[in-house]
Parts: sequence; structure tokens; C-alpha cells
Amino acid sequence: MLPCRFLVPPCRHGCAGMSRVPRLIGYALMAAAALLAVAMRRGAIDAIGPFPVVAVALLIGMIGVMLVFTDLMVRGLYAQVGAAQSAKAEGQAERDGGD
Repeated sequence: MLPCRFLVPPCRHGCAGMSRVPRLIGYALMAAAALLAVAMRRGAIDAIGPFPVVAVALLIGMIGVMLVFTDLMVRGLYAQVGAAQSAKAEGQAERDGGD
């Protein structure tokens, strides 16, 4: 199995050890799609190879949105799991200390 390049060691703020690189790539793809749409609207570009600019802009924008939302959902899931583990450990400590 290949190592994942997007995982980094945990930071001092308690994050899950994930990099923001995929989300930033998603934002860059969405910006590129917006720039393509503006260029098409001004008439600077009609087609990119055999594909219309609208199709390319939509595809690039959708990939960017998927990267951003996936990153945010995974971070939210890690936060929920971390909160559940903290609550479980806290409950264990209370039970052990109360005996």
C-alpha cells in the first residue's frame, strides 16, 4: 500500500493530522472554472480542444467542489469521533474515580 501524501503529523492545536492541500486544490479548481467562465463570456475562448468551454468549466468546478466538500466532511467526521472518544474517556474516568 502506498503512503498517503496528504497526511501530516498532528499539530499542536489538536487537529486530526490532515493537510489542507486537497481543499486548497479544490478552491484553485473552482477559481479556474470561474476564470474560464469569464473568458468565455468575454468571447476570448470558444473551445478547449474538441470540448466547449462551458463543459470544461463545469467539470473543473465540480471536481473542485467535490474536493472541498469531501475535505470538510472528513474533518467534521474526525471531530465527531474525537468528541465521542473524549466523552467516553471522561465517563471511564468518572466511573473509575467514583468506586
